[in-house]
Amino acid sequence: MSKTLVAYFSASGSTRRLANTLAEVVGADTYEIKPATPYTGKDLNWNDSKSRSSVEMADKTSRPALADKAAPVADYDTIFLGFPIWWYVAPHIVNAFLESYDFAGKTIVVFATSGGSGFGETLAQLKPSCAASVKWIEGRVFRGRTDKAALSDWVKTLPL
Repeated sequence: MSKTLVAYFSASGSTRRLANTLAEVVGADTYEIKPATPYTGKDLNWNDSKSRSSVEMADKTSRPALADKAAPVADYDTIFLGFPIWWYVAPHIVNAFLESYDFAGKTIVVFATSGGSGFGETLAQLKPSCAASVKWIEGRVFRGRTDKAALSDWVKTLPL
């Protein structure tokens, strides 16, 4: 496998746990995508239309500020990109991350965590944030804790 990075955004810790386990499985480095202003529990209240996450997700052009722009993307050929599913798509901070770097010629494998949603329109909303030469692979949505064996089996099915 080429030099690999697992980049991820995690609001509650579920995606972080999955990303770290995946990095162990594929022998990859990790990079956490962090917002400049961390999300609080109140910010993540999906039932409140005025919560930060609800307001951001209602505006497709929203790009939450990143805590840094120091991801070593240029050093990697393959990037596993993980995030929770919010409103059937990736949180807009993932678009902000993609728009902050040059991914031309790289392979991006998306994976997500969700309590019940699929990818929905995720790829359609992420692709415009990158160069046309990116090779996109729609990975899988994982629920709950996933062990190393299951992740290893999944990775073996990917066209890398």
